Amino acid sequence: MKKGLVIKSTGSWFAVEDENGEVFDCKVKGNFRMKGIKSTNPVAVGDKVDFIIQDDPESHFDKNRGWITAIEDRKNYIVRRSPNLSKQSHVIAANIDQAVLIATIAWPVTTTTFIDRFLASAEAYRIPVLLVFNKTDRYSSDQTEKMNELIAIYSKIGYKCLKTSAEKKTGWDDLKENLKDKTNVINGHSGVGKSTLINLLQPGLNLKTSKISDTHKTGKHTTAFTALYKLSFGGYIIDTPGIKGFGMLHMEAWEISHYFPEIFRISKNCQYNNCSHTHEPGCAVKDAVENGEVAQSRFISYLGLLEGDDKYRKPY
Repeated sequence: MKKGLVIKSTGSWFAVEDENGEVFDCKVKGNFRMKGIKSTNPVAVGDKVDFIIQDDPESHFDKNRGWITAIEDRKNYIVRRSPNLSKQSHVIAANIDQAVLIATIAWPVTTTTFIDRFLASAEAYRIPVLLVFNKTDRYSSDQTEKMNELIAIYSKIGYKCLKTSAEKKTGWDDLKENLKDKTNVINGHSGVGKSTLINLLQPGLNLKTSKISDTHKTGKHTTAFTALYKLSFGGYIIDTPGIKGFGMLHMEAWEISHYFPEIFRISKNCQYNNCSHTHEPGCAVKDAVENGEVAQSRFISYLGLLEGDDKYRKPY
């Protein structure tokens, strides 16, 4: 029996690094299932696992292949809604110190709905978030103003925000300092520059990149699987395939406001303890939206999650 860290997931195969730095290609043994959550993937990048090496001389497995037999309890994990409708979730990564969301004002547009859903999900799993606004060299004055408005909104709430340009290599020192000695999961839409940023952070990885479609202003998927890489200056980054949408899971209506820190804080002043902030009199949250203490875009995102449909989902 060996212990290891899952550093790559390609579906049914998992690359597991043991305590000596040797990597084994493993499959999940038998009917092994992850406890506590129904998901399409019983094992995720970042998981600490027990595994055995295949030592049957008649087997087609070589000495660097084996079976995952158990998974250690997770410190945390982050999920997205699975495209497989027969399942409820897909675990993006586990045992994370920090979730890093790469956002762009254009090429492609990262909507506040997407940002807020990512932040709410991270809050639900108690994972700190770093917001990185990339491609700053490409923005017009209006787009730069929009970016600064968003940074002001999220900074006021308490989220750390950085500005970067992969093209101009600006914002690098701040980014490296905020990633150092942490296990960081990197996420964002396809085309926001995740792979380019990672290549600059850790030269030699040579992750595949592609240009944005001039017609649709969206990116193509260049990362086909989730993988963990060591950073030479300390820590790890977990690169994930770009995602178009981010769905919340297993969330009761009464708890949604808990994952919007500024709304939760102000809700203590509402007239009713169970205020939904939609129709009740004496709602401190609605008053805070009116006077600008809570950003309208954040309230719209909250309502969208509360209603569970697309009625309130607007970019800005």
